[in-house]
Amino acid sequence: MADLSTITLALIALVFGVDLLVRVLALIYIPRNRRPTTAMAWLMAIFFLPYLGILLFLLFGSNKLPRRRRQKQAEINRFILETTEGVDRVRRDHVWPSWLDSVVELNRRLGAMPLVGGNSARLLEEYQDTIRAMADEVRRAQRYVHVEFYILSWDTMSAPFFDAMEDAVRRGVTVRVLMDHIASLRTPGFRRTKRKLDRIGVSWRVMLPVQPLRGRWQRPDLRNHRKLLVVDGQVAFMGSQNMVHRTYNRVINRERGLKWKDLMVRLEGPIVTGINAIFITDWYSETDELLVRESENAVPRERPEQLDCQVVPSGPGFEGENNLRLFNALLYYAQERIVITSPYFVPDDSMTYAITTAVQRGLHVELFVSEVGDQPVVYHAQRSYYETLLKAGVRIFMYRAPYILHAKHFTIDDDVAVIGSSNMDIRSFTLNAEVSLMVRGPEFVTALRRVEQGYREASRELTLDEWEKRRIGGRVLDNLARLTSAVQ
Repeated sequence: MADLSTITLALIALVFGVDLLVRVLALIYIPRNRRPTTAMAWLMAIFFLPYLGILLFLLFGSNKLPRRRRQKQAEINRFILETTEGVDRVRRDHVWPSWLDSVVELNRRLGAMPLVGGNSARLLEEYQDTIRAMADEVRRAQRYVHVEFYILSWDTMSAPFFDAMEDAVRRGVTVRVLMDHIASLRTPGFRRTKRKLDRIGVSWRVMLPVQPLRGRWQRPDLRNHRKLLVVDGQVAFMGSQNMVHRTYNRVINRERGLKWKDLMVRLEGPIVTGINAIFITDWYSETDELLVRESENAVPRERPEQLDCQVVPSGPGFEGENNLRLFNALLYYAQERIVITSPYFVPDDSMTYAITTAVQRGLHVELFVSEVGDQPVVYHAQRSYYETLLKAGVRIFMYRAPYILHAKHFTIDDDVAVIGSSNMDIRSFTLNAEVSLMVRGPEFVTALRRVEQGYREASRELTLDEWEKRRIGGRVLDNLARLTSAVQ
């Protein structure tokens, strides 16, 4: 009996010792090179649920891609810097904001891409028309087509695009396709889509595959969220829209009547080379094949519109949070007006301060979000910021149901706009590979202003009085969801 008691006490002491060691090591290791809010969220999980918390941390605690992928990104960045030295074809015969040069230099250092002039841009608002426009361009392809989407699914709405790819392959055009592994896998019809791609004869890969049995593994929620299309190095599309039915083929979305509202931009001019470089980077990461020949042979034609554009890639393959740094810089440089559109708006402290400080500096600031959400945790985390923004003086417009306003863009004064795949949330800043496009040109900002006015007419404005009267249950859910925002 004494021996049994001794063994029991020893086991208790061992369990206690291991538990204490886990907590001490967590306090030492987890705060290293992490945001305080992120570190605190992980520490709370480990202290309240030690073993489950450690398991989750081992699965999701690192926001870095495997070393080999980061090395590839660094190789590509050096290649871009070397091959684009001196190609900043920007005319200085028009008025620039005095601060723009410093932002261009910031983007160049972070993402390697130069600012180039001689571009044209056309916004595409209607979902099905956008798919048709991309399909029409693929049908005109003569040499190659580069397709990259977070979600790519063959269905009744995307069928014209798949038909265009099939026609291009039949004509001898090289068609390469990238789609995010987990995002496409979770979309109904994934196996059907893969079979369709095989039948068409395109060369396709999944991005950031989570296939541990094949030696492919990284944090499962590090995803490639980019959406872009390049045809012959002459025309490019990019923005927020995935290549999938606007209900995402989900039963729950159809039952709720949800429809996605997106915005894409069609580009011509030297900037197409920069967008193609994003595809080349991601293709190299997944295949070890560096598509130098395509990038060298394609010389995009300069356009008379003379828009100045700069591609800004971001994601876990980079050391810094490129998109967050760009966004915050522009928010602080703004002098008159800021209009933000983001479907998933969960800013970190730095962005919250930048936005509220802008209002306190006397700027007019508007935020467009959806009235309803398709992701409950993110939706409630987003709502937890409304009170702070409204009290600061930000005007919040809620795009009416049943539409999910999925467009991602913002405008700064009458000078600069940013459009792309990046949300203004911590996931897009830290965990997702994104691509943004900074555009200098009053005509492009004016075009976006017309889009914003359309949003305004289809929205209702949220007031502080209305928000303070919301039910207690909603407040609790919002606050609980906010606790998870640092690790979403």
